[in-house]
Amino acid sequence: MIVVKCGGAAGVDTAAVCRDLAALAAGGERLVLVHGGSAATDALARRLGLPVRRMVAPSGISSRRTDAAMLDVLLMAVLGTVKPALVAELAGYGVRAVGLSGLDAGMVRCRRKRAVRALVDGRPTVVRDDRSGRIIAVDTAPLRAVLAAGGLPVLSPPGLDEDDRPVNVDADRMAAAVAAALKAAHLVLLTAAPGVLADPADPASLLGEYAVDTSPRSGIGGGMAVKLLAAGEALAGGVGAVTIAAGRGDRPVQRALRGAGTRIVWTDGPAHAGARGEDR
Repeated sequence: MIVVKCGGAAGVDTAAVCRDLAALAAGGERLVLVHGGSAATDALARRLGLPVRRMVAPSGISSRRTDAAMLDVLLMAVLGTVKPALVAELAGYGVRAVGLSGLDAGMVRCRRKRAVRALVDGRPTVVRDDRSGRIIAVDTAPLRAVLAAGGLPVLSPPGLDEDDRPVNVDADRMAAAVAAALKAAHLVLLTAAPGVLADPADPASLLGEYAVDTSPRSGIGGGMAVKLLAAGEALAGGVGAVTIAAGRGDRPVQRALRGAGTRIVWTDGPAHAGARGEDR
């Protein structure tokens, strides 16, 4: 079992990713594709005249402030634009792709963050209107049903909170939670960067290996900090291997599986003690 998370940044070639997934599926691999839609959400918000606001948690990780209006925009962008485009792209390569979200069958259960301490516009604030959540459970039955029928699940936020209402969740962390619940052999996080860089401004400073635990990485900024946090959660949950790699070029998924990008390891050694993941 391989779980692939495809980012929505401009440097990610979704056509190349889908083409590679189709080749892997044709070879008998069981695959789950997880995606977000941050760029599409921001673009739609601006078209609608809605301000795109960010919050910085005490850990230093930045996230979108998702009030009720922004959650509506996110649902329209992710479920109405990004997901159909990915499903159609995969279908064009002969893949039986099935679009799903964490809402479907209550697949991804979350606890809503009702009071978030964060820096907003540089000021310490307690945010109480955010519609984001922390994943607490993943029901893999819908994913396994699609896989058993020969399909490829295409999964995205949002999740479902304790009041059965949609909440935004980070797509990297959703991919990690899904990979852990499936006991996946490999989680591949595809991004615009070639992997984890010692110097974010220098692509030549790519690190072949990077050690994590389940705490935020100090000194790492931007979206990479969340990916490293997700990688630690995946390894702690029993995923066999995690790689962060470029989502572009020829066969980006296969190259990541064969060693391209950065292999993420547990701080106490390769992967997590005893974690092997399911057979592919």
